[in-house]
Amino acid sequence: MSANSLGYNEQGGEAATEQGQEATPTTAPSVPAAFGLFSSDTKKNEDLKQMLESNKDSAKLDAMKRIVGMIAKGKNASELFPAVVKNVASKNIEIKKLVYVYLMRYAEEQQDLALLSISTFQRALKDPNQLIRASALRVLSSIRVPIIVPIMMLAIKEASADLSPYVRKNAAHAIQKLYSLDPEQKEMLIEVIEKLLKDKSTLVAGSVVMAFEEVCPDRIDLIHKNYRKLCNLLVDVEEWGQVVIIHMLTRYARTQFVSPWKEDGVLEEDNEKDFYESDEEQKEKDQKVKKPYAMDPDHRLLIRNTKPLLQSRNAAVVMAVAQLYWHLAPKSEAGIVSKSLVRLLRSNREVQYIVLQNIATMSIQRKGMFEPYLKSFYVRSTDPTMIKTSKLEILTNLANEANISTLLREFQTYVKSQDKQFAAATIQAIGRCATNISEVTDTCLNGLVCLLSNRDEIVVAESVVVIKKLLQTQPAHHGEIIKHMAKLLDTITVPVARASILWLIGEYCERVPKIAPDVLRKMAKSFTNEDDLVKLQILNLGAKLYLTNSKQTKLLTQYILNLGKYDQSYDIRDRTRFIRQLIVPNEKSGALSKYAKKIFLAQKPAPLLESPFKDRDRFQLGTLSHTLNTKAIGYLELSNWPEVAPDPSVRNVEVIELGKEWSVALGKAKKEKPTEKFYSDSEEEESANTTDTESESTSESEKEKNGKEEGSSMENSESSSEELSDSESESKEGTAKKKFKTTEESDSDDTEKKTKMISKKRESSGSSDSESSSTEESSSDSESESDSESDAESRKPKNAIASERKEMAVPEKKASTKQDVSLLDLDDFNPVSTPVAVPTRAILSPSLVADLEGLSLSRSSVIDVSSPIFVPMKTHELLHRMSGKGLAAHYHFSRQPCIYGNQMVSVQVTLTNTTDQKLENIHVGERKLPAGMKMHVFNPIEFLEPEESITVSMGIDFCDSTQTASFQLCTKEDHFNVNIQPPVGELLLPVTMSEKDFKTEQGMLTGMNETSATITVAPQNSTRLVLLEKVVKAANLGVVPSGQDNIHRFAAKTVHSGSLMLVTVELKEGSTAQLIINTEKTVIGSILLRELKPVLSQG
Repeated sequence: MSANSLGYNEQGGEAATEQGQEATPTTAPSVPAAFGLFSSDTKKNEDLKQMLESNKDSAKLDAMKRIVGMIAKGKNASELFPAVVKNVASKNIEIKKLVYVYLMRYAEEQQDLALLSISTFQRALKDPNQLIRASALRVLSSIRVPIIVPIMMLAIKEASADLSPYVRKNAAHAIQKLYSLDPEQKEMLIEVIEKLLKDKSTLVAGSVVMAFEEVCPDRIDLIHKNYRKLCNLLVDVEEWGQVVIIHMLTRYARTQFVSPWKEDGVLEEDNEKDFYESDEEQKEKDQKVKKPYAMDPDHRLLIRNTKPLLQSRNAAVVMAVAQLYWHLAPKSEAGIVSKSLVRLLRSNREVQYIVLQNIATMSIQRKGMFEPYLKSFYVRSTDPTMIKTSKLEILTNLANEANISTLLREFQTYVKSQDKQFAAATIQAIGRCATNISEVTDTCLNGLVCLLSNRDEIVVAESVVVIKKLLQTQPAHHGEIIKHMAKLLDTITVPVARASILWLIGEYCERVPKIAPDVLRKMAKSFTNEDDLVKLQILNLGAKLYLTNSKQTKLLTQYILNLGKYDQSYDIRDRTRFIRQLIVPNEKSGALSKYAKKIFLAQKPAPLLESPFKDRDRFQLGTLSHTLNTKAIGYLELSNWPEVAPDPSVRNVEVIELGKEWSVALGKAKKEKPTEKFYSDSEEEESANTTDTESESTSESEKEKNGKEEGSSMENSESSSEELSDSESESKEGTAKKKFKTTEESDSDDTEKKTKMISKKRESSGSSDSESSSTEESSSDSESESDSESDAESRKPKNAIASERKEMAVPEKKASTKQDVSLLDLDDFNPVSTPVAVPTRAILSPSLVADLEGLSLSRSSVIDVSSPIFVPMKTHELLHRMSGKGLAAHYHFSRQPCIYGNQMVSVQVTLTNTTDQKLENIHVGERKLPAGMKMHVFNPIEFLEPEESITVSMGIDFCDSTQTASFQLCTKEDHFNVNIQPPVGELLLPVTMSEKDFKTEQGMLTGMNETSATITVAPQNSTRLVLLEKVVKAANLGVVPSGQDNIHRFAAKTVHSGSLMLVTVELKEGSTAQLIINTEKTVIGSILLRELKPVLSQG
């Protein structure tokens, strides 16, 4: 099992799939009939269904291996979905992993069936095994139904704080899926991304940057504090993560640093001294103009840390580093990427093509980079056409006086190639070399003329086109070539070539006065059969000869103009009309006819033979847009270098400076162990530091494994200790600020020790052989461990500062657990950003809430408490800013089990300072609670800066009633009376149970315990998904599977007493429905009925 965990950690989620693929061949021989040639798919699938419904785990495991094998071979296994999904709750870890591999593949196709098992997925999110937690999140994010967006959001938030980096990695993957499903969640997802960007794990880095690029690529402010960390982690991130991070950092660097390309010959302007300028003015001017370029250390850090990746085995990583050097590095350093890119030319043809495309763009601007590797770009006979043309393009770009003779010999061979498209491209390349290097123009022209006698028409046609362009550069000396080309008109049939020859004869008709009229005569005979392109050039030739040699060609030109006047193409007719009016003078002719000769025989500029890659440098190298030479969807443009670099201090990470209140707590640990920032896996140091605490936690965990009764007693002691801490914290609220700080100092000594111990404990529990043990045991183990640690810690500070601790020894001992766990949470996943964050230390991380949930809620084999299906984002006003003299307060119900007691409802209160003054000592004062009601308040907040907010947690035991909890919210100067009244739906915790158990429990809650009503359901609320959404929004209920389409069942427990609340909605004929509620708490039942009726009846 530990080997499987290691595979997942190193290779991602593919491990389980590979496991299934490897196992398939070994099981196939045992059932040859199933894969026989004549066996039907139906029969084979029936066999698998029977195996999946078997009571034996070995049969189920065998079936799952075969099913995953079918998926790997591309066969459709979707009809087995109902049979597979039943096994999602299997206790066998191997079966469960393969079931999740299957569900990841088909959850999106079978959304309705997957929704039925959503509560199982939610339970799996709290599984001790990290692979199961991650797989459950992946399946949940694959169900593309808008109704579960709140569940996905909650699951992502919890997973982002998980102790396992593999689970956090999958949370980052789920962010992208949720954003594509519901873009309105962008702001909340950005908060999660910001949190995950601070993660120190290399496993998470690539995935969260990918999520950043998808959701909020413009929010570069999120990168500032994490820039140096990402640069340093880059070498250890997995390969595809490296690609994503490098591309993102390339965009980031172009906005934060000045151009390094100015260093070569910048600032030599204005060197001459003005006549009336003094020496002092000249010195000042020199200082302004000749500023030496100094590269930013962060810029250098990025270039230095990416250099080793040029040796990566992954072509995409090498290409990413190459584009980074091209866009960011000084020109003198960019050359080191050329050798690595040439190495990639030994890869498969697809990689070669992309690499050659990028080299072609580079070689236009910086030839010197690739000249030493010229022979690497010689074309091989086995290369496909796309590779050949790309190599030819690079060779043409690299051509110069020194190597042109070698290249022309190569080109002569290429022209003889059987690949005619490549041969034509070679002729164009020869023409470009002749244009760019004047020394070989005549040689190239003579060689192209020789090609005119080639048997292949395509080669001849291309040669004619290129010769035409070359002759335009120096036409005076090439009359013989034009005569030779005129003779080819009888044999060449390619329209472009014929049109090129006619254009040459017309343009230089004065140099071939005897041949030109004869060519026009021949063309007049075949005018009607020619291509439109050729017809236009025949008309041009006739017009030019009419203007230069009208005696011989006047009648011939008029004949051609008459043919053109009635041609089928309107382009030909228009050109004919235009030429007739221009060259044939008559009464209607305008002033232009005087200038006809100048218009037709004007000097034409020579064409530029340019590389097709010349304009591709506007796109970032290595991107799809660069390959296609057009902007692709999702392409993010590189910005221009800033003239002045932005403030570099934004990238400084100074935890001690940012959170002075934590200076004692965090400073000591970091001073003692400065080297343990990342790879802190040294077991010797851990054992030396945590000997005492480990021995205590081990003894506690051994005791608990001896019997389940002791586990239940731990739950009771936990709840009683919670109540004790409640009462003690109330008496402690008025203590001075000095004592508050002392508590933090005393509890901070072992913060890092605890961090390591708890993370180690969690990971080992996820990969140990005893993973099939129950969740309750693992949860209570972690709880007993934290208890023993808090006891050990509370003894140490007593020796250090005994005089101040005697009065409040017991309260500090109890409070230390919460503070320490909070420190762990903040230090690992959510570094302190402002001093205001100090009071939130009492709030636990979501992953630890999951562990506490297993302790605080009594579980049975039949009915289990589950996560909420919907968490309302609606907030209620607690204190208006006008009434609170600038202090505003809002609250909402998180629908999570309360960490302060298993009978309390969790309430999140957000306090905001809307004034321009600092508010001090915000706390809860006098409480006016009905009999039996209890309240656990938040710790006093020392101060709240102007325009800042803070969210704190409270626990209130409403005793299963909707009575109001009244209390005073106080600042240093004022007291404000406030009330919290819960909706009846927030007094419940959702539970999961089978349909059979639901009916059994419902049968015991009849008569006085049953309340019902007949309601008229709005038409839009009659579908299953809408009805489920409406009900779970109104009340914190769990969904119970139902075998009937018209009956929907929901179940929950009351928070205080744990009494069952069973809700049934039975849709009748027409638009009526029966709403039935069964519960011992008849008052709550009737109130819930009254609240659900308008929810279902209204649209």
